[in-house]
Amino acid sequence: MAKGKNQHVVKHQDGWAVRGERNGKATIVKETQREAIQIARQIAQNQQSELLIHGKNGQIRERDSFGNDPFPPKG
Repeated sequence: MAKGKNQHVVKHQDGWAVRGERNGKATIVKETQREAIQIARQIAQNQQSELLIHGKNGQIRERDSFGNDPFPPKG
């Protein structure tokens, strides 16, 4: 289970936003998705949470976990 808030990279009217899960407002807005992903990745690593990257259509297109994932995976 993740310790901090999952970080979402989502389309924003001014570019791409990094938004913590269940936050109404964006943490930061960047011009490009690449910039937003770099910042969200750092936050997710620090908080040991998940990074969820959304496409322009709003659907999750990629995710990366920095929490307590079992390695090797069980099952």
